[in-house]
Amino acid sequence: MKPKQSDFFTEPQHRRQQITFTMSSDEDFSLVMPQPSEETLESIKALINNCKKKHEQLIQDQEDLATCRNDQQEMAEQFRQRTVHLTQKRKEDQRLYEEQMENDKAKLKLGQQEERDLEEQILQVEEAIEEEKARNHHLKQQNDVFSAVPERKVAFTGLTGKDSDGQEFDMETNIVYPMEGGTAFITFEEEVVASNILKMQKHEVKVGEDCRITVEARPVHLMLPRLVEIDSKVSSQHILISSLPKMEIEPLLNKLEIHFSKTKHGGGEVEKCEMLPDSWTVTLTFVKNDIAKGLIETEHHDVKLQAKMHRVRVTPFLNGKITNLQTKMTACPRTVLLTGIPTIMDRETLQDVLEIHFQRSCHGGGEVVAFLYNPLGQHTSAVFGGAPKNTDKETE
Repeated sequence: MKPKQSDFFTEPQHRRQQITFTMSSDEDFSLVMPQPSEETLESIKALINNCKKKHEQLIQDQEDLATCRNDQQEMAEQFRQRTVHLTQKRKEDQRLYEEQMENDKAKLKLGQQEERDLEEQILQVEEAIEEEKARNHHLKQQNDVFSAVPERKVAFTGLTGKDSDGQEFDMETNIVYPMEGGTAFITFEEEVVASNILKMQKHEVKVGEDCRITVEARPVHLMLPRLVEIDSKVSSQHILISSLPKMEIEPLLNKLEIHFSKTKHGGGEVEKCEMLPDSWTVTLTFVKNDIAKGLIETEHHDVKLQAKMHRVRVTPFLNGKITNLQTKMTACPRTVLLTGIPTIMDRETLQDVLEIHFQRSCHGGGEVVAFLYNPLGQHTSAVFGGAPKNTDKETE
């Protein structure tokens, strides 16, 4: 603090020095200083001492202020450094917080994905359970069907043997092969003869004294089933009726249709009634789906046949559906396709000429089992498989 100016010059009025001016007539003047008194000197000394003390006090205050200022500056620097440190720490905390948030988001996303995967697995398991239930139900139905098949007496006339001696299930196929005009199928008794005919490829056939034709032999490829899978299920509209007496078919079908069409017998409106003559079993088809099940559960029914009550047996009817069919291309080992046959005479005569030619060993032929010729401009189909030889048919 700056001392006030009045602090240095304020004195009591009675201590002030008086200066006397003396002037003469010739306008000269002289300055007369008053003589200092003892009391005045002491006052001045005291005033000087007082001023020294105040000066010392001011110097001390100035030093204190400088010290305080240095302290404040040091404190301000400490606060500044702390502020910088806190700012850096806040930024680091913000970065760590953002990283933690990203990690939490990633964990949340991963958890959600795992939850979706678990839900999908649960759905797959539930679907598998439903499929297993459906399969068990289907197997139960098949078991019920197999245990409730119509009874039929069978006489075993074969020989017993080991399990390894048993034959595998086989299936005969009938393949309809449409023929082009001017071609013929020839089937030999031996495979080697067909192979020789195919190796020679071109064959010159004499059809008259001065007439010859050239035909070409080609292999015959057929598409045969390699694997057939059939899915069967119990029909909700059909029933099988067995344990029937021997009588005329028409009256039998009429009696059964009348009996099972009545609601008091558990039946309903009948759509179709037909006989399976190979097993003497009748299939009955209802219009509605909910009738067959009740009749099958009852199983045995008393029906008036031939003027008396006869107990018949009602069992399930299976519907089959092909679910898997795999085929393979197979070359016929004994059959050859002849092409390039011109129409130069009637069909039967030309067919005999060709068959005679390929029966002769001098032409590389052999014993002919079947021969079918299709002239130009006509449509003929050949049947390969288990059908008899005379089933080769011709259509206009």
